[in-house]
Amino acid sequence: MFKTATSPQDIMILQLTPIVTQACEILREEYQRYCSGDVFDIEKKSDNSPVTQADYRVNTYLTQALADISVLPLLSEEGESANRQKWQKFWLLDPLDGTKEFLHKRPEFTINLSLVDGAQTVFAVLAIPGQQTIYFCPERGMPLKYNYLEDQWSSYQDLAEQGAVQVGLSQSSQNKPQYAEYLDDLSTLTEFNVFKAGSAYKFCMMLEDRVDIYPRFHPTCEWDTSAGQCLLERIGGGLVDLKGRPFLYNQRDTLLNGGFMAFKNQEMKEIAMQALAMMQKRH
Repeated sequence: MFKTATSPQDIMILQLTPIVTQACEILREEYQRYCSGDVFDIEKKSDNSPVTQADYRVNTYLTQALADISVLPLLSEEGESANRQKWQKFWLLDPLDGTKEFLHKRPEFTINLSLVDGAQTVFAVLAIPGQQTIYFCPERGMPLKYNYLEDQWSSYQDLAEQGAVQVGLSQSSQNKPQYAEYLDDLSTLTEFNVFKAGSAYKFCMMLEDRVDIYPRFHPTCEWDTSAGQCLLERIGGGLVDLKGRPFLYNQRDTLLNGGFMAFKNQEMKEIAMQALAMMQKRH
């Protein structure tokens, strides 16, 4: 949960706040245009996933804005990645995470921006344009939330009370049998409710105590998970692969991730991994 706080003094956050706010407003404008039925460009990538004029417009804006404040290279979903393995420190960007949510007229899409140093994410931003809200994970200290409509800052505080376990799933999970199998095993360990939402929005909901465990058995890319993992690790949770190892970044030939378990705290990790072990034992 978050508690009202004063404005931060972190230089990087102060530099990025107006930039990410403007990126959110560009996406909100594009979303309104799409929902109103205006002519809207949608293409298919080589992997058959959609990419829209909104993805490209935000990518262009953020690419230039980051270059204006930083000399670090940028690895973006909509950019080039040929030289990335030579980079020690760089920005990692998904200008529109949740394009399918966008196209289904669900405002559960996000902007994901993180700073990777070596194999680790050291600074992160997750923005929800539909809620005019930005989450920051500074290099030190607890996550911050900024509602730019109200110009209101809040800081993260752990909520000691734990109610029923909340499991976050993607909208498409109902079509994939692994999720039903996992939930069956989880049900032998604890009572739970299911919260369905798209994209990195679920990571934000973990910060808001609306999701405790987020299992993922279908592919993501590094720009989908980096910011969320950073935020979760900072509050005592995390994101690990299906063998229990935290994700590392820019260390492989591929940017494609395998499956993962994300969890809000160590208690939820134990439950999540126990259910996974039960599931894996049958295969």
